[in-house]
Amino acid sequence: MFTVYPGPWPVVILCGHELVKEALVDRADEFSGRGEMATLDKNFQGHGVAMRSIEERIQEEAGYLLEEFRKTKDKIHKEINQVIGPHRTPCVEDRVKIPYTDAIIQEFQRLTDIVPMGVPHNVIQDTHFQGYFLPKGTDVFPVIGSVLKDPKYFRYPDAFYPEHFLDEQGCFKKNEPFMPFSSGKRICLGEALARMELFLYFTSILQNFSLRSLVPVADIDITPRMSGFGNIPPTYKLCLEAH
Repeated sequence: MFTVYPGPWPVVILCGHELVKEALVDRADEFSGRGEMATLDKNFQGHGVAMRSIEERIQEEAGYLLEEFRKTKDKIHKEINQVIGPHRTPCVEDRVKIPYTDAIIQEFQRLTDIVPMGVPHNVIQDTHFQGYFLPKGTDVFPVIGSVLKDPKYFRYPDAFYPEHFLDEQGCFKKNEPFMPFSSGKRICLGEALARMELFLYFTSILQNFSLRSLVPVADIDITPRMSGFGNIPPTYKLCLEAH
């Protein structure tokens, strides 16, 4: 937890799962104000940011999918074929039956970290937090990236490791610090829709196609085009080969 002055007013930065959870969940009422970010307000208000976010998230995760698919494709295809088969489309209810595929999708979201800085919150009343006094109106940034890569909860925070979301028996397990859509009262309103679309999108593709990169896997560059409050993904070209 620290304070920065990007202008004349202080901004409080929260890092790590414990601090972010305490602010956004345990003390959600006090931190429920909507912080101001002039750039986002100007560029995104009323311009369909929710659907654009889903599109870019899918695009970025496709890059990770290409890079890691060679290691996991046989296991994913086997799981999807056993549970869903080739003759019907995937449905949301299938999610609990294909834990490895679900774990891979969540690990993509964790590792891509599309909004590492999170969205600003605002303290709506004078508050004492972690031994510090935060006056009413203080803007607070919960750094979601620090939560998604917290080494206390993710064994290999900077590596692609689906087992972060699997127990010893291979069953899916929830990992509390997994909050790519933020948490608490200001959680992304489109979370449920995005999770559903990502699951159906990827399982439908992998049910019917194998993915092949147009360049050697070792040459795939997943470096974001821009990193700041958000990670802007590069574009990718790939070939979908029917099973």
